[in-house]
Amino acid sequence: MNYTVDPGLYALGQPDEKSLVLVTANYKMSFDHLRKALPGRNVWILVLDTKGINVWCAAGKGTFGTAELVARIDSSGIERVVSHKEIILPQLSAPGVAVHQVRKQSGFKGIFGPIRAEDLPVFLDNGLKATAKMRSKTFTTWERLVLIPVELVSALKAAVVVSPIVLILSGLLGPSGFWPNVLNQGLFAIQALLAAILAGAVLTPLLLPWLPGRAFSLKSLAPGLLCALLLLLLRPGDGVKAGGLLEMIAWVLVILSAAAHLGMNFTGASTYTSLSGVKKEMRWSLPLQIGGGLAGFVLWVSSMIVARGG
Repeated sequence: MNYTVDPGLYALGQPDEKSLVLVTANYKMSFDHLRKALPGRNVWILVLDTKGINVWCAAGKGTFGTAELVARIDSSGIERVVSHKEIILPQLSAPGVAVHQVRKQSGFKGIFGPIRAEDLPVFLDNGLKATAKMRSKTFTTWERLVLIPVELVSALKAAVVVSPIVLILSGLLGPSGFWPNVLNQGLFAIQALLAAILAGAVLTPLLLPWLPGRAFSLKSLAPGLLCALLLLLLRPGDGVKAGGLLEMIAWVLVILSAAAHLGMNFTGASTYTSLSGVKKEMRWSLPLQIGGGLAGFVLWVSSMIVARGG
């Protein structure tokens, strides 16, 4: 999460005073994608201080904004480097940049380039004209699929931290000896955590267009219920008993809550959402996720105490 380049003015190739100026974020992957898309080109790259955040997210948060752009134009001394007054901005920076204010305050005219860096060569060769395709951002199954590993690794790291705690609690509180409890209640708890990750971090983004609901936390309910029901159907033991019933309810709550939280992580990568919509969703869904997860944990502990007493 600390993958940045220093803000400022960079030379790609051997630019001169007539070379174009392209603006990007100081998230290193954004910077590298821009350089990679322009082999053999001689251009200036003006890097803003977006706190290591990519263009789209930084524009929504305000760090890729009018004030930072104007300040960076001034501090970089670019007006002494180039003889023209034009800068090319990534289209996804538009939520944060008012180009008329940039021109008023700095004298530089902002031109929005294409969404994808890979379209820049055609855009530049076409007289800074973008096609309709360059102006639209898709979110296909493949594009959603490539996002999954990042969220999956993050979720699995959290599961690795939580798992030993769950195993120890199950061993101490379960109805049998320590190791039988770990093998029964403990391993089942780990399977439930993995089911929640599968539902929220894998199935939700893959099935996103076809899942009901607008909020991502609601979209995750169907995969969460599916994974929870499949897990409980495969659970050995007598679920009719009080302890078993509490355990079932507990893990349904935990899986739905965790899946909703993991599913909501994809809002920042999706073309389906807006900043105001995400904020609205977080206000009502986060308390429910936290409450559901805590309730599930309490019921799980209670289920083992009840089973022990029975």
